[in-house]
Amino acid sequence: EASRQGILHRASMAGSHGDQRPERRFCFCPWTRTPNGSREGKMPSAGLEAGSNKVDVAIDLGNPLLNRTVDGFLKIGAVGACRVAAEDAFDCLQSGSVSKHKLEKTLEKMCKEGAYWGAVAGVYVGMEYGVERVRGEYDWKNALIGGIASGALISAASNNKGNKIAKDAITGGAIATAIEFINYLT
Repeated sequence: EASRQGILHRASMAGSHGDQRPERRFCFCPWTRTPNGSREGKMPSAGLEAGSNKVDVAIDLGNPLLNRTVDGFLKIGAVGACRVAAEDAFDCLQSGSVSKHKLEKTLEKMCKEGAYWGAVAGVYVGMEYGVERVRGEYDWKNALIGGIASGALISAASNNKGNKIAKDAITGGAIATAIEFINYLT
C-alpha cells in the first residue's frame, strides 16, 4: 500500500456518464486518532478540484515529526504568501497601475513572507509534536509548551534580548493554548 517513503503517485481512471477521464492522485492515508486522542499516521492530503478533474497531493517523509513540520510550513507559508498577494493587489487597484517592477516586488515579498510564516508554523508544529511524544499525552498543555518554546526560539533567532524573548514566549504560549481551546469547543 502506501508504506514507501516519498511521494506516492497512482493514476486511476474515473469519469461520469461512461466518460473515462484520467484522474491523477497523489495521496496517503490521512491522520488517524488513537483511543487516547493522540494523532498518528501520515500527512493529510490536500487537493484541488475543478469540475470532474481532481488532484490530491501529500508528501510522506517517513517520519511523523518531519511530516507535520513540512505540512505546517507549506500550509501557513501559502497563507502568508496569499496575504501579500491580496494586499498588493489591493494597492494596485487603488493606485490604478500595474507594472512589471510591482509584480516582481510582490513575488519577492510573497516568497519572503511565505517562508517566514511557514518557518514559524513548522517550528511550532514540530515543538508541539515533540512535547506530545515526550509527555505521551495529547492535550492543551502540549500547545502551551510548544507555543512557549516556539515563541522564545523564534524571538531569540530574530536577535531579540531578555524581556522581549520572554514576552514573545508568553504570547506564543497564549495564542497556541487559545487556539487549542477554540478547536476543542468547535
